[in-house]
Amino acid sequence: MIQENILDLVDYGLATGLVEPADKAYTINRLLELFEVDDIEDAVFEAQGKKPAMTQERAESVLEGILEEMMSYAYKNGIMKENSIVYKDLFDTKIMGCLVARPSEIRAKFQNLYENVSPQAATDYFYKLSCDSNYIRRQRIQKDQKWTTDTEYGTLDVTINLSKPEKDPKAIAAAKNARQSAYPKCQLCKENEGYAGRVNHPARQNHRIIPVTINNSEWFFQYSPYVYYNEHCIVFNSRHTPMKIERATFGKLLDFVTQFPHYFVGSNADLPIVGGSILSHDHFQGGHYTFAMAKAPIEKELSFEGFSDVKAGIVKWPMSVIRISGPDKERLIELADKILVTWRGYTDEAAFVFAETDGEPHNTITPIARRRGEDFELDLVLRNNITTEEHPLGVYHPHANLHHIKKENIGLIEVMGLAVLPARLKEEMAELADALVLGKDLHSTQTLSSHADWAEGFLPKYPSINKDNVMDILHDEIGIVFKDVLEDAGVYKCTDEGRTAFLRFIEAV
Repeated sequence: MIQENILDLVDYGLATGLVEPADKAYTINRLLELFEVDDIEDAVFEAQGKKPAMTQERAESVLEGILEEMMSYAYKNGIMKENSIVYKDLFDTKIMGCLVARPSEIRAKFQNLYENVSPQAATDYFYKLSCDSNYIRRQRIQKDQKWTTDTEYGTLDVTINLSKPEKDPKAIAAAKNARQSAYPKCQLCKENEGYAGRVNHPARQNHRIIPVTINNSEWFFQYSPYVYYNEHCIVFNSRHTPMKIERATFGKLLDFVTQFPHYFVGSNADLPIVGGSILSHDHFQGGHYTFAMAKAPIEKELSFEGFSDVKAGIVKWPMSVIRISGPDKERLIELADKILVTWRGYTDEAAFVFAETDGEPHNTITPIARRRGEDFELDLVLRNNITTEEHPLGVYHPHANLHHIKKENIGLIEVMGLAVLPARLKEEMAELADALVLGKDLHSTQTLSSHADWAEGFLPKYPSINKDNVMDILHDEIGIVFKDVLEDAGVYKCTDEGRTAFLRFIEAV
């Protein structure tokens, strides 16, 4: 069977373009070596030749099964150490690494497509490669639950993230006992390309990165292995250096969308609570997707002194967003820096905005860049991470009454209108749906009790809840909670008082 699996996998590589016909025998031999098999029998070659030709569509559907059979063989024959998700992820990545070309070849092909066809042709090629190599695990991502909810701010995207596998207890123990290594320094470092991984660091033999120069500095471009939206990419500094929002950040973002005008790109903030999950390595996130915030209209036009050539306005969005646009990147950078510097030092006690307390800074910006035809556009989202006894996780963070749905930081992706919700909600919503349909006591279990106040609040809106409509109702109500989450995270609320305070800051700029 392993001989057949090897030939099937090589046919997969040929069908997807991972393997060139000239490299067929070479790839077979690499896999034979990996599985400690000496040869492939003539009868197996003959049987393989009688199979239907492998197409891209069929290739996508059979890959998971081929890899499962290969890993089963590897475990039974002592080649794979443990038959658990962590060790299987390490080993199937090693398998796929046998099919992926060297970085220099992939970079050369990307550059050729970029220069001779278009930037989009180059990213189309690289995204397909990242999927076909199983670096982006399509089968897992398909398990994510996704829907949209219409609100007064537009149509919000919601996803329950099920694609990241749970670690088993053995692997957790092994990771705890594993030697702590400073190589690679983090999961974003360029040294991950081709790295074999370990129990406390993912394997990356099938991972490739593309060098990009932005604002005269060396960065790299890759895709996120757990894509939350179309062509979810990561742009990261070639050096392991902390996140920092500064004047140069705006130049880098605008330079990236100059080179890749079909993509947006943005940065998480550079402070805890309002920042992303990795603050130790400077990076951006982008992709080929239009979020609700990008579609949101200007609520109030603004005019900044000395910048009559730059269009500006407050965006109709639950978070506090200043949008500036125009054809001259340098003018946008200058104004964005002026706004940033003013916000860093801005205090308005009446609006509960404090630049710092006890020497700890609180104000920063989440910036997002995109193209609108010939114009460049920057959305500058004002953030503040102050905490109080009432809100120990952050005043401008999801409040406690929403933690049953969303407790985690509100980073760049959520800011733009996509909720990334924890996997626990899949089972919790199934239990709640069952209770609502059957009329069970919503305080009868710990899970139900955590959602009881919320459910009892929306039940009067629905005269009839049954098995056919209950999940649609829960999806809509979760979407409304996400809208509330964004309102909590907004420094200036969408009220007369909030907008008046927002305009006081604009005057300060």
